[in-house]
Amino acid sequence: MITKNAGKLSKAYFKSYMQLVMSARAFSLDEAKSFAFDELFQSDEMKNGKETYQKFTQAYTELLEEEKTRDES
Repeated sequence: MITKNAGKLSKAYFKSYMQLVMSARAFSLDEAKSFAFDELFQSDEMKNGKETYQKFTQAYTELLEEEKTRDES
């Protein structure tokens, strides 16, 4: 997934990215979050701006809630 000069990325983008990473690499959600953070932000929250980082954390939180819901079922 290319992000160079992509501007503000959406929560849906980050959810899809982390889901792809989990599927392709057999990573847990936490591993996918760490991988995505390193790849997309180069370990710097402000690399792509505050709003983009907020969307990233919202996507992670939403995926975490979905995971909890599946585990409770």
